Amino acid sequence: MKFAVIKTGGKQYKVSEGDVVSIEKLQGELKAGDTISFDEVTLTDDGKTSKVGTPFVSGAKVEGELVEEGKGKKIRIQKFKSKSNYSKVTGHRQPFMKVKITKVA
Repeated sequence: MKFAVIKTGGKQYKVSEGDVVSIEKLQGELKAGDTISFDEVTLTDDGKTSKVGTPFVSGAKVEGELVEEGKGKKIRIQKFKSKSNYSKVTGHRQPFMKVKITKVA
C-alpha cells in the first residue's frame, strides 16, 4: 500500500490514493472539481522502501481533487468576570476543505 505524509495548514496528514481528507482552507479562488497539488511531502512509502525528507522529499508530489468547501461545527467562547456584571458569548466556525487524493507520486 503506497502512502505519503503531507504538510498543509500547519498540520501533517497521512494520505493514500482514494482517501478523502479534511484540511484547513487554502488561499485563492477554488471550486469543487479543481485539482490541488501538495509539494510539501515529508515521507513516502511504497510498501518496500521508505523515503524520509529533510525536511521534504525531493521530487515527491501528491495531487488531489477538491470535493467540498465549508465551515465546521460552531465553537462557543464565553468570557466572564465575577462580581462585575460582565459576561460575553461569541462563536467561531473554522473553514475547511475536503480533498480526495487522486495521485501519490
